[in-house]
Amino acid sequence: MSVAAVAVFSGIGDAKPLLAEPAGNPTSDAASPSASTTPGSTSAGAGSASSSARASSAAADAFSIISGKTMPIDAGTVAKILTSCLGSDASRFHAVVAVRAPIASQNWDGVVIAVDSADQYVQCESKGDKGISQDSPPTFINNRLWGTGHMIEYFDSIGEPAGKGKHLMLGAGHYASDIAKITISYGDNPKQYPAVMAGGAFVYAAALSTNGSGPHDASPSPYVHAYNASGEEIYNQKKDPQFTDKQ
Repeated sequence: MSVAAVAVFSGIGDAKPLLAEPAGNPTSDAASPSASTTPGSTSAGAGSASSSARASSAAADAFSIISGKTMPIDAGTVAKILTSCLGSDASRFHAVVAVRAPIASQNWDGVVIAVDSADQYVQCESKGDKGISQDSPPTFINNRLWGTGHMIEYFDSIGEPAGKGKHLMLGAGHYASDIAKITISYGDNPKQYPAVMAGGAFVYAAALSTNGSGPHDASPSPYVHAYNASGEEIYNQKKDPQFTDKQ
């Protein structure tokens, strides 16, 4: 899993669950975050290094963003998703973000991020009232940001075809306490979409449409942008050495 550093962020266990509205207005038009994956695959982190960056331009030409809007999942369904995802451990966790994606694929239609009293996170992808984690054990996510000076930790990102000419992208991560807004841009397109933020975790989900040209087995790399309360951009994944050729 690609993650970024060492600044402990505490107090997450007290967060209110199930915020589903974007935190803050988008800096460009509006949207939500993701990571670069092939259909039906998973990765930890939004956008990978140089090879992903080169593929991003071609993918951006082949796809356009239909929607980055998510809808909240009701508490009863969230409980079922966590139970099927975590089994007997589900009772130890409470959801901080639980949303449906703007489009459903064969295997996924949303995501639930939950945390326990020790600030251990889990990410469960949903399909209806069923949940599944891409990780073993599911509680691989902890309460630290990886890498000195980094403000974003990436959880799993996934992508999968969602019907003819459509594609689902969704992912999540953890942010430092001085971040007030997170947005996502895709490929070389500067337009940014707001992530859903709550309890120290952020989630993005996007529906993409193919344009009938270019590779259909890759989606444009998503890039995370973070802003402080004054609206100043304090993190840009495109400039993060972990995701560029300057490593």
